[in-house]
Amino acid sequence: MKKQSVIALISGLLFGLGLSISQMVDRERVLGFLDVAGKWDATLMFVLGGAVGVTLITFRFILKLKHPLFEQKFYLPSRQDIDLKLILGAVIFGIGWGIGGYCPGPAVTSLVQLSINPIIFILAFIIGSLGYEKIMGNE
Repeated sequence: MKKQSVIALISGLLFGLGLSISQMVDRERVLGFLDVAGKWDATLMFVLGGAVGVTLITFRFILKLKHPLFEQKFYLPSRQDIDLKLILGAVIFGIGWGIGGYCPGPAVTSLVQLSINPIIFILAFIIGSLGYEKIMGNE
């Protein structure tokens, strides 16, 4: 197995563990967080705050490196414009998150629970992705 594959596996396992510990895989908790007009559950603000805090502190040092530890260069986005496709994609993502209570990472992690909700979400995600690719083509 390639070194990059091992690193990806370890990163994915660590990410999944973090999602589980923070209860981001519990769709009821996520839906409660998104229900700001009703019975709002603010506990996931700590997850968001922790992620943003770690990123703000570490990226200052990481991006000063000549290259990542296991890669020849950094792959950073070069586009900075906001176009209609970005806005529509964000809106559709938000609506899907609000309806389903999952985004892709927690949904994949939730599959280990063998519950029907993440299975339906992943199937809908795959169908939607394939539909987009069929309609828009490869860009």
